[in-house]
Amino acid sequence: MIGFVTVHEDEIEQVYVDASARGSGTAALLLDHGEQLVGASYERAWLAVVAGNARARRFYERRGWVDAGPFDYSAETDDGTFTVPALRYEKDLRRQTA
Repeated sequence: MIGFVTVHEDEIEQVYVDASARGSGTAALLLDHGEQLVGASYERAWLAVVAGNARARRFYERRGWVDAGPFDYSAETDDGTFTVPALRYEKDLRRQTA
């Protein structure tokens, strides 16, 4: 497996690309697919990025995502929910063209 994207309602929860496939365009394809899934039911998508992840932030910004500010993201694990300080990125999906 070289990567995956997961979506929950209007949130793109995860975009993962194996290190061996980074720089190949896989992340852009996965993000596009996630946006299409969200866009089928919602006009705006959002995702959380840890503030220190500058590489991911640059990637999302190049893809038209906007930093909407800090918030506390509730991450769910097998051991319960914990809070992660993050930045909320949003994208208006109505502006996309086919």
